[in-house]
Amino acid sequence: MRFLPGLICLLPLLSPLAHAELIDDVFDRGELRIALEANTPPFNFKDDGKLTGFEVELGQLLANELDVRADFVITDTSDLLPGVETGKYDVAINHIAMTADLKDRFDFSEPYSHTDAQLIVQKEEPQSMLLVQSLKEAVPKESQPVTLAIPFQKGNPAFHASLDNALQRIKADGRLEALTQKWFGADTSVEPKP
Repeated sequence: MRFLPGLICLLPLLSPLAHAELIDDVFDRGELRIALEANTPPFNFKDDGKLTGFEVELGQLLANELDVRADFVITDTSDLLPGVETGKYDVAINHIAMTADLKDRFDFSEPYSHTDAQLIVQKEEPQSMLLVQSLKEAVPKESQPVTLAIPFQKGNPAFHASLDNALQRIKADGRLEALTQKWFGADTSVEPKP
């Protein structure tokens, strides 16, 4: 009976209902599953068959900071957020604006960009998911500021902290600013927290 207290402590871990933290799944797989569309330059697109763009490079930097491989999964709007919600994808990096509706469904990383840009409302989620047009176009003065961040399943505080820490390091050492300059020629990145 000496093992009983230890066994009792382990029972929640053995339960099939025990919820694994997303960061553990990412580390176990050795990859971060990143959902995106490949048709919205300069954010993410294919160039001569190769996936590229601002958010592709951002996803690669984040995966590197987490010390895992970036597994980019090209999908469409109808599967992008539902796939994150069900755990099919770990995150979506697809110029997604943090809206009140989406905050009810997902947790978000800290912002990686604030921008004033025209908004494209997606057909499938007209008031939830907003996509930002290329920052190279002329932007009307009446456009509203948009905060871009990375959604993931709710209830994963360790993953949230890891993702935010990785993003903060990318901001602090100037890599996010350099990436923004490369793809947009303007600084729409967010300053690192002090």
